[in-house]
Amino acid sequence: MKGERITTDPDLREFARLSDLGLMPRRVYRLRMLGMGLAAPPVGVVLIEIGAGWPSWALLIFTALIWPQLALILAQRSRNPYRAELRNLLIDSAVAGLWAPLMHFNLLPSVLLITLATVDKISTGIRGLWLWSLPGLFAGLLGGALVTGFRFQPESSMAVILVCMPLLLIHTIAVSLTGYRLVRKVQRQNRQLDELSRIDMLTGLSSRGHWQARAELMLQSRHQDGEPVSLLLVDLDHFKTINDQHGHITGDDALRGVSTIIRRHLVRGDVAGRFGGDELAIALAGDARRAEAVAEAIRSDVSELDLPHLSDEELSVSIGFAEAGDRDLGVREWLESADRALYRAKEAGRNRIAGLNEADCGSMPLPESGT
Repeated sequence: MKGERITTDPDLREFARLSDLGLMPRRVYRLRMLGMGLAAPPVGVVLIEIGAGWPSWALLIFTALIWPQLALILAQRSRNPYRAELRNLLIDSAVAGLWAPLMHFNLLPSVLLITLATVDKISTGIRGLWLWSLPGLFAGLLGGALVTGFRFQPESSMAVILVCMPLLLIHTIAVSLTGYRLVRKVQRQNRQLDELSRIDMLTGLSSRGHWQARAELMLQSRHQDGEPVSLLLVDLDHFKTINDQHGHITGDDALRGVSTIIRRHLVRGDVAGRFGGDELAIALAGDARRAEAVAEAIRSDVSELDLPHLSDEELSVSIGFAEAGDRDLGVREWLESADRALYRAKEAGRNRIAGLNEADCGSMPLPESGT
């Protein structure tokens, strides 16, 4: 909107977004109705005790019943619901400050109204809103005190104390529950963001960064405890040709199909990730024999995979595997070992699996297999 100042504070931007969607005014409306409805009985009892006149009673009716409805209407009909609701919240504090002197500073309800009005500002999550509300609150205090001649009767009777209990208990719990729901929502969003950072969206396997971190931990554990771990590199044969001849959608289908097969052969402790465009990596617990068995099972299942637009002969994988050795000090060296094995599988004609020979990795010769 022309002439409108751009909001840069992230909390205010979120508040503005919720207000524009009509969510924040209604959320605040519920708490405003609850708070002012619960505040009416204590204020009413105090007004009876001090013999207040009809203007105070009229103001109480306006505050408890009319103002929450009016505030909602003003926010919803405003061209800028965000600023309108901010203004309403500041008015709430001014009203809370006004009632303290109108009750002749009766201690318990006055403290409750001012405290809860401030807590409401804090619960919105808008940084500094409670500070912005202080001038209006003090203006209400001063204005009311001028009207009443600074009458000061701080004693709270038992009747006043009793009717304050629902305000103290119910409103506090309601604000806490609202805050709890917001925290849980943020936690869910954080988990979703974490999941997005850990998972490759196309294949459903781990992202490269997450896979590499897990593989690094497995390799460290191997060097410390001596438990064997192995790494497999799975490469889709002639993937570029599949993309060129059948389109990238079919290529994506092929990647998803192979990834689904890989997940079927994983057990607890294994981790598979998308390492490159068409290259998938698997770090698994176990020696070269288990790596060979898993690699052959994956290769065989892929050769039988039935995908639309692809014949059985068009989709196959080559797999290189390497058990971690003492010379594999990091994931890089481990990957290089598996990559050399993968190169052997491709050189042998593709649609094959291969491990490193004795000269390459210092272990017993590992067979090639395939069609």
